[in-house]
Amino acid sequence: MFIVGILSWWYGAGWKQRFTVLSERISSTADYFSIDLLLKTLFSPYRQISAGKVQGSINVQMRAFFDQLLSRIIGAIVRTMMIIIGIVGILFYSMVGLFLVVLWGIVPLIPILGIVLFIMGWMPWKV
Repeated sequence: MFIVGILSWWYGAGWKQRFTVLSERISSTADYFSIDLLLKTLFSPYRQISAGKVQGSINVQMRAFFDQLLSRIIGAIVRTMMIIIGIVGILFYSMVGLFLVVLWGIVPLIPILGIVLFIMGWMPWKV
């Protein structure tokens, strides 16, 4: 009964806990990189304090326009890079987490496999 209880926890609540940990890790990674916020502000000016309307001659207005355009281009490049790094991080955590979840299901079978291989006479090393 003790082993049945352990195995029922392992393949029930334990496995569910692994999925919950994986889900929280992916969610915290997405929150850390704020991918949704970066997508909403992709073409916003980057760290430009005075992004408002400029009054003055046509020369001053053209200079302000190109300053804002350059700031938006730099902002789009930086935000795109952060989005790509965030997506790579999420994919990394997803693959590692999926591997660990699959490994979680195999671990209780390893001693049984070892006993079967021992009975068959298989040795991983030569004595």
